[in-house]
Amino acid sequence: MTDDIPVRVRPEIASLAPYRQGRQADDDAFKLSSNENPNAPLPSVLASIHAAAEHVNRYPDATAARLRERLAARFGVTADEVHIGAGSVAILAQLILAAAAPGDEVVYAWRSFEAYPGLVRVAGATPVEVPLTSDGRHDLDAMAAAVTERTRVVLVCSPNNPTGPVVGHAAFTAFLERIPGDVLVVLDEAYGEFVTAPEPADGLRVVGAKGHPNVVSLRTFSKAYGLAGLRVGYAIGHRRILDAARSTAIPLSVTATAEHAALASLDAEDELLIRVREIAQRRDRLAAGLRELGWKVPEAQGNFVWLPAGAETTVVADAFEAAGLIVRGFAGDGIRVSVGEEESVERILGIAASVVRNLPEAHPGRTLA
Repeated sequence: MTDDIPVRVRPEIASLAPYRQGRQADDDAFKLSSNENPNAPLPSVLASIHAAAEHVNRYPDATAARLRERLAARFGVTADEVHIGAGSVAILAQLILAAAAPGDEVVYAWRSFEAYPGLVRVAGATPVEVPLTSDGRHDLDAMAAAVTERTRVVLVCSPNNPTGPVVGHAAFTAFLERIPGDVLVVLDEAYGEFVTAPEPADGLRVVGAKGHPNVVSLRTFSKAYGLAGLRVGYAIGHRRILDAARSTAIPLSVTATAEHAALASLDAEDELLIRVREIAQRRDRLAAGLRELGWKVPEAQGNFVWLPAGAETTVVADAFEAAGLIVRGFAGDGIRVSVGEEESVERILGIAASVVRNLPEAHPGRTLA
């Protein structure tokens, strides 16, 4: 027991920093720190939320059956092969708890989604972090080589958060051939709707495919569908794997309001995906402008761009913040800038240019080691 905790707490938890979300922004600033959709919900989705709010005195359907059945019909699977959670990160936590115990290992690329190390340690397992390539991509060969008899889960984030590149479908399927069939492989596709690159890894093309029942595809309504504040995500995979995840889930964690909003979003999907395409185009313009300034921005396929600022990350992030641009800095590595409102683009480029001029020692073109 540590000196400042009055009860016995697991040492690995006592030493674990809580997850740190992107900082909130004042009303006169752009919040570009949390990869949120900058657009307000569509009127039809808001109407669904308001209607569902009239029944908050009742518990939700613990199985989110209507949403599961809708997604099952869409993807050609059974409802038992769909699992709904309070955001995709909640399902990821459930899967890791179900598969990995003390003494087991979970392999993932690094840097990747900041929650990965904490989720692994909460389960009592050991994180195995495999460095990204110099251009911010998963090193699939190194990840496959890192798998041992103690490995229980492998996480693949595509597009990778925070650096941006995708894993190609052919590379992913070849990678799966090197992973033992009893190791769970989670393809985290939280930003999949923003991808414009040809032939990206697609979990739904391999989930349940011959030889790959160990793959689970993880997706969310938080990003492209703009429901980050309601917390609803889903997984597609083998029924027994998802049953194991369901067994570790906190009951009733997906609210009826979230389920109704997700269903309404699917009804309005054509309109929503127009917005997604606009964000992807804005991302591409922003990335191109940053590259013209000298920043070596990796392939950007999510709703964000990555500035590899290295040792100058904190200084550069402070410069953005002083200009009313709240970005997400990862000390020693770089800065993730979410694609926000159109009005933010020129301001981002202006600060990025001034930092290059004022901090020549920052080596803004530095890529990840």
